[in-house]
Amino acid sequence: MNAARRDDPTAETDRTGPDPTRIRAMFAKVAPGYDRANDVLSVRIHHRWRRTLVRMSGAAAGQRVLDCASGTGDLAIAFAHAVGPDGAVVATDFCREMLEPTPGKAARAGVAVPCSVADVTALPFGDDHFDHASIAFGIRNVADVPGALAEMARVTRPGGSVLVLEFGQMRTPVLRGAYRCYARHVLPRLGGWLTGQPGAYRYLESSSAAFPCGDAFARIFAAVPGITDVDVRPRMGGIAYVYRGVVG
Repeated sequence: MNAARRDDPTAETDRTGPDPTRIRAMFAKVAPGYDRANDVLSVRIHHRWRRTLVRMSGAAAGQRVLDCASGTGDLAIAFAHAVGPDGAVVATDFCREMLEPTPGKAARAGVAVPCSVADVTALPFGDDHFDHASIAFGIRNVADVPGALAEMARVTRPGGSVLVLEFGQMRTPVLRGAYRCYARHVLPRLGGWLTGQPGAYRYLESSSAAFPCGDAFARIFAAVPGITDVDVRPRMGGIAYVYRGVVG
């Protein structure tokens, strides 16, 4: 008998990686409460981490940016401010429901962000089309991580950057224990209350704890053809990491 929880939309059976069908269905259900849950659970610190990623990219006025697994568009909007009216930012996600709030949020922020439903492992853009490609809190949900990073590098011009923001594990033992307690016991209950989808937040904790971070992820990143000079920056002692790889 399978031991996977039946109330968890991401529960696996024979698979060893994330199941795209289940992940998409999970995010479609979470979408209405996603922004509120993010702000409450992170005390809005996730916005600061996104701003760090934009600064690391070096995005400048007039440049083109692709934001993958964009969700409700927070990172895409931050990039739109950085590249200005002469630049362009495209938000993509493989879950249509997650993208639906993005145009309205962008308009309220005074920018325009066109959206496209697309899978990061098969991007519908030509080679060297963007100056930067990014993904925030999405790479751990991808079944083929090297393939996704390679696609992001393919659509980015030489000299441009591929950027990843993802959860990690804290490095200080005492703090790591406290954070694990929060992630395992508080986060699923509070996230479930805010969105009605506790299974999604059990998955958030388990997937974050299992996903390689820091130097381990940097080695995966650096092994992607065309990626060079990977930079790694931990946030809040390792709760999250920002990675930047230059396209060679």
